[in-house]
Amino acid sequence: MAKIKFTKMQGLGNDFVVLDYEEYKKSNMNKAELAKCLCDRHFGVGADGLMIVNPNPENAETGWFFYNSDGSIAQMCGNGIRCFARYVYEKGLIDKTEFSVDTLAGKIIPKLNNDGTVTVDMNKPVLEPEKIPANVSSNLNFEVVSCGEKFVANAVSMGNPHCIIFTDKDTKSAALKYGSEVENSPIFPEKTNVEFIKILSRSEINLDVWERGCGITLACGTGACASVVAGILNGYLDNKVKVNLPGGALIIEWNGSKNDADHSVFMTGPATFAFVGEIEV
Repeated sequence: MAKIKFTKMQGLGNDFVVLDYEEYKKSNMNKAELAKCLCDRHFGVGADGLMIVNPNPENAETGWFFYNSDGSIAQMCGNGIRCFARYVYEKGLIDKTEFSVDTLAGKIIPKLNNDGTVTVDMNKPVLEPEKIPANVSSNLNFEVVSCGEKFVANAVSMGNPHCIIFTDKDTKSAALKYGSEVENSPIFPEKTNVEFIKILSRSEINLDVWERGCGITLACGTGACASVVAGILNGYLDNKVKVNLPGGALIIEWNGSKNDADHSVFMTGPATFAFVGEIEV
C-alpha cells in the first residue's frame, strides 16, 4: 500500500482528482488503473477524471496526463483544463496568469481572470468528418439512431469528438435514455461525447451531456464549445452564447461562420478547489 496526496477540484460540478507527478509515481500503478481506483465514488476519492501534472511537456510551459473515470484517455476536457490551470498557478508551478498547456488536443492557452473564472482558448473546431472522426459525408445534419428513434445530429471535434443533437425533448431525460447508444454508434469509430440541446434564444441554450468514458456528468466544457459551434453553423445561434448545464453556466464565444470557420473558440467559467487529502492505494 502507498499513501499519495491529492487535490479534488470541480468546474460546474464536473469533478477531478489532481496529482503532482511525484505523487503519481508513489502509487506504483499505471495511470489508467490509478484513474479507475481514485475516481471510484464508493472505494476511492470519487471523480469524473484524473489529471496528473506532466513535468516534461513538449513545446508548452506545462502539461497534463488526463484520464476518464473508466481509465480511458481523453484528448481534452474543457472543465478540466480550467481546474488544471488554477491548480498549477496556485501551487506555484506556473508564475503567470496566462500560459500554455500541452494536451493531446494540442497546445491550449488558459487565462486566469481577476473574478476567479478562467478563460481558455480552446483552439479551432475540427469540422472535417474524417478528422473528428465520424463516418459521415458531412458533419452537419446527418441521421443517428438510438433506442429505435432517429435524430438529426451534428459532429464537431474540440480535440475530442462530439455528437450534437438539438431537440425539443427534455434534455436530461434524452441524455439518460439515448446517450450510451449514440456514444457507441458505428458512426463514431473512437466513440463520442453526446450533447442534447434545447435552444432558449439566439444567445442562450440548455445542455445535458453523456460523456464518453464517464456517462452523465454535470458539465462538459468541450461539449459546450462544440454545441455552440454547431448552433452557429446551422444558423441557430449568435457568436456569444450562455450555455446552461446542470452544474452551472459557461460563456462560449466563437466568431466563426459556415463560410469562415477558421477561428478559435473561447470558453469562460469557474474552477474551484474542493478539498485536499491523502489516500492509500
